[in-house]
Amino acid sequence: HAVDFVSVRDPSAILYDAPSIKAKKLFVVNRYMPFEQVVTLNSWVKVRDRSGGLYWIEKRALSNERYVFALSPLVDVRAEPDFGAARLFQVRQQIALKMIESTGTGWLKVRHQDGDVGYVRSTEVWGD
Repeated sequence: HAVDFVSVRDPSAILYDAPSIKAKKLFVVNRYMPFEQVVTLNSWVKVRDRSGGLYWIEKRALSNERYVFALSPLVDVRAEPDFGAARLFQVRQQIALKMIESTGTGWLKVRHQDGDVGYVRSTEVWGD
């Protein structure tokens, strides 16, 4: 079954332990942080991060635009979806890349904030 991912739309957002602004504030996260959407209740969404942690976030802080974050210290972005393709650039861990499409072959077409487009292995990023 398909997993729905969302990303943080606002410059920053607060993660809570329950669906209320009166609940305990746990973390502040930055724009583009991807999360797996688990449950939606009115104006709140329960999300899961890459480590499996579950949190509540206000729905208005989220976007359906897909972003992925590099998991390794350095991730190669290649010209084509192939290990032998030229490396266009590298991104550091936790750098957001806009997901353009999945090739269905274990590679994702992504766009860096500076506009460069290339391919990363889906196993090297979180959020797809």
